[in-house]
Formats: sequence, structure tokens, C-alpha cells
Amino acid sequence: MQQLYLGLMAATAIILLLGLLSRPLKRYGLAAPFLALLGGVVLGPQLLGLLQPDGWGRPQLLLEKAAQLSLAIGLMSVALRLPAGYVAKHWRSLLVLVGLVLPLMCLCAALPAYWLFDLSPLLALLIGAVVCPTDPIVATSIVTGEIAERDLDEPLRHLISAESGLNDGLALPLVMLPLLLLGLPPLESGRQWLVMVVFWEIGGAVLFGLVLGWLAGRLLRLAEGRHFIERPSFMSYTVALSLLALAGAELLHTDGVVAVFVAGLAFDRMVGGKERAEEERVQAAMDQFFTLPIFMLLGVLLPWGQWLALGWPAVALVVAVLLLRRLPALLLLRPLLPALRLRRDLLFAGWFGPIGIAALLYALLASERSGEPLVWHLGSLLICASVIVHGLSATPLTRLYGRCRRRD
Repeated sequence: MQQLYLGLMAATAIILLLGLLSRPLKRYGLAAPFLALLGGVVLGPQLLGLLQPDGWGRPQLLLEKAAQLSLAIGLMSVALRLPAGYVAKHWRSLLVLVGLVLPLMCLCAALPAYWLFDLSPLLALLIGAVVCPTDPIVATSIVTGEIAERDLDEPLRHLISAESGLNDGLALPLVMLPLLLLGLPPLESGRQWLVMVVFWEIGGAVLFGLVLGWLAGRLLRLAEGRHFIERPSFMSYTVALSLLALAGAELLHTDGVVAVFVAGLAFDRMVGGKERAEEERVQAAMDQFFTLPIFMLLGVLLPWGQWLALGWPAVALVVAVLLLRRLPALLLLRPLLPALRLRRDLLFAGWFGPIGIAALLYALLASERSGEPLVWHLGSLLICASVIVHGLSATPLTRLYGRCRRRD
């Protein structure tokens, strides 16, 4: 019980401090997810030892459920922040990013893992699939705030947010295919992958999210028309919608990540943007409340000993994945990406494809189902490297982008 209160105190203290110092921290290039991760490392067993995960029962299960909750809240926020109808208007670029760039990112991350650690092709593909989705939580810290709003073009900010929201759930088929092939014959794997994963988990989640989001928006409009709802209730309404979509999708054995984001898009299409415009700062505070503790918890549970045992290939893998996982795919497919016509947009989007909470969920899932601890060790290493490197580079590169834009 003492560990519970210590953890609660640490999480809330980090949220309070980061909230009080948000402007100077952003000015000096210190992203909130990175600082929360650092706080977990400091408080964890490797340094101060105030938080001891050995007494938590099944800490990885706690991490998985906390990550799922954080991702649901973050995805709803991203969906509501996009202009109404954004996905339908920019479907060509988003289709290329999700349908072509995402699998290429999987391959670009799998190849160095295969070469450096002498893995089987399927295990290497599994690791590549785990880290291929871009993260909406870390991306939000990059594309929001005073500096981002001043220096980044609005279409670029929306594109990064929309892609990160879409590919989090749509990476599931890429993760499940090698997982199924590792344990089942190819024909049975293909059947289960197509029927259970693609049609049911993804297709069912899209349908459920559309219906739930439309229904939630319709009910909100009816309640407003009859003056049943007060304006301050809008925030609690959207948080409840995200949790309802997540819980309902999980009970239906569909993908909760896809369901939440689609529900948010459908709800946003129904209600428009007036309601959320006045509550954007409250939404940002709510995001931090739900999402920053997961990075602190990750910092507490990092497998330092296993990382050190991996040796120099682990360092080479981090460098290769951060540099080659995303930008080559965007350069190759640039003619098909009308939203990234400008060179500065392409380079910025090519660098900022952070690995975060979605990859954390997939790493835990893949490690448990495959029985391969290396998936968790390499996945957690790449997640932390991305949070640190992308978090620290966000402010200086955003300012550089702004200077380039003003010169044109």
C-alpha cells in the first residue's frame, strides 16, 4: 500500500511541476514525455529506489493497462483537434502514409535488427512491426504549444497528428502476422490473420467506432437543443466517450485503439469545432494528467541489465532505426504525397515519427505471446531512445523550420 501512495504522489508531483514550468521547459527544448520518463528513472530502483516494481505483482500488466488508458485519452484528443472532415479531405496522403509508408517502416526497422542480432526473419519482422507506428502522445508534444503554432505550418501539424492517430491501430495486422506465423502453420496463420485480425479486429473496430461516435454526437446535439447539458460537461463527455469506445471494443474483441480514434473522428464530424475551441487548454491539461504517468511508469520498469547485456549492437540498432526507419520511405514515396510537396515539410515529417505508447503496447503483447523477451528488451530500448531524441530535438528543429519558412 505504501508503494501505491508513493507512486501516486510521484505521478501527481511530476504533472504539477511540468504544468507549472511548461513554458520555460518548452523554450529550452525539454519535452514533457522525456521529463516524465527521466523522473521515473530517477525514482526507480536504479537510482533513488523510492519506487520498487518488485512488490507490484505483475508490473508489466499494470504498464499495459495504463498504456492502453493513456493511448485512448490521447487518441481522442488528437481526433478532436483535427479539423472536422480532415481525414476524408486528405485521404490520399493518409492512405499512402498508412498503406505504404507504415509497412516500409516495419521493414526498415526489421532489417538492422535481423543483421545485428542474427534473428530469424519472422522475429525481426515482429520487432520491426512493434516499433513502426508513430506515437500520437509524443507527436502531440511536438506539434502543439506556442512554438509549434508559431513556427510550423498548420497543415503539417495536422498531417503528423492524423497519421499518428491512424497508424497506431492499423499497425496491429503487421504485428499479428509474424506472431501467428511463429506459432501456427502458414495456411492457418493466413486464415486467422485475414478473418480475425483484418476483418474482425480492425474492420469491427472501425464500424463500432463510427456508430458510437455518430451516436454520441447525435445525442450531444439533442441534449444541447433541449438545453439538457451545460457547457462545462463537454470535457467529461469526450473523456467518457474515449473510455466507452475502448471498453466496448475490448469486450467485442476488436481493436480498442482503432475504435477510439474512429469514434473521435465521427464525433468530431457531428459536433463541429466550436465546442472544443474554448476548451483546448483544458483538453491539454487532461491529456497530461492521463498520459505523463505512463512515461514515469516506463522509466521505473526499464530493463537496464538486459540492455547492457545486448552490447554494441543495441547502440547500432538505435542509430539505424532512428535514422532509417522513416525518412527513406517518405523520400521514396514523395510523388504520392501531395501534403508533403515542400522539402522542409518532408524532412520534418521524415524525422518526427516518434516511437511511443502504441509501440509499448505492441512490445508487451508480442513479448508475451511469442515468449521472446528480446522483443520487450529491444522494443523498450527503441521507445526510450525515441522519446529522448525526438523530445530533445523538437524545439530546435521546430525553430529551424520556422526560420526556413519565413525566408521563403
